[in-house]
Amino acid sequence: MLKFTIDGLDYQVESLSEKGQAQLRSLQFTEAQLQKLRNELAVFETARGAYIAALKAEIARAAAQGDQTA
Repeated sequence: MLKFTIDGLDYQVESLSEKGQAQLRSLQFTEAQLQKLRNELAVFETARGAYIAALKAEIARAAAQGDQTA
């Protein structure tokens, strides 16, 4: 029997009505999409950090060469 948990309570999928099972499928889809967005956000935050670090390094390199227009 398949189970799912809401607010710390376990429920049996089979005990749900058809409408309840449809709601559960919608919830599962929504949770999957949220996780996908969290994963994408982590990638973008990592890239942002790398771009900031590269930009700072370029600014420091330009300053060391005396080129203040960088």
